[in-house]
Amino acid sequence: MPIKSRIRTIPNYPKEGVMFRDITTLLKDPVGFRLVIDGLAQHYISEDLGFEFDTIVGIEARGFIIGGALSYVLGKGFIPIRKRGKLPGETVQEEYILEYGTDIIEMHKDALSDGERVILIDDLLATGGTTLASARLVEKLGGIVQEISFIVDLPDVGGHKKVIDAGYKIYSLTQFEGG
Repeated sequence: MPIKSRIRTIPNYPKEGVMFRDITTLLKDPVGFRLVIDGLAQHYISEDLGFEFDTIVGIEARGFIIGGALSYVLGKGFIPIRKRGKLPGETVQEEYILEYGTDIIEMHKDALSDGERVILIDDLLATGGTTLASARLVEKLGGIVQEISFIVDLPDVGGHKKVIDAGYKIYSLTQFEGG
């Protein structure tokens, strides 16, 4: 049974017309969770990857789950990107646009070294706002985004095109058409 079939779809959440792709059903399934981590690990240990990376950066909150497990499997460090006010040390911020307003994400100011090559990880790519803000945040700290990975890509929502147009590579384990 593939990854896609383990993801629950909840119609009309959080608003009418939206098909919410809920990965909690995938993560609670031990085989499903293993498929996610093994699928990403296989991709990143591939000899034809075409790039190297030093660290995995996970986007709050589900990117922590996936990124932490993947960091362990690959023997890489893990850095969290958090919502404003959640990190105890000195931080750098990046603001991004939401459907009805803005929000801010942060990283510790000393999280990355100049030229450190990273993989950004999150659960799902929809509009691309959080993803692009996270990439800009990594770059503010001198990091280099080698690729951005997701379990699910919703290309029809528009984020895929925005992220590609901004010059980033994307890797996803599965896609859902139509959002």
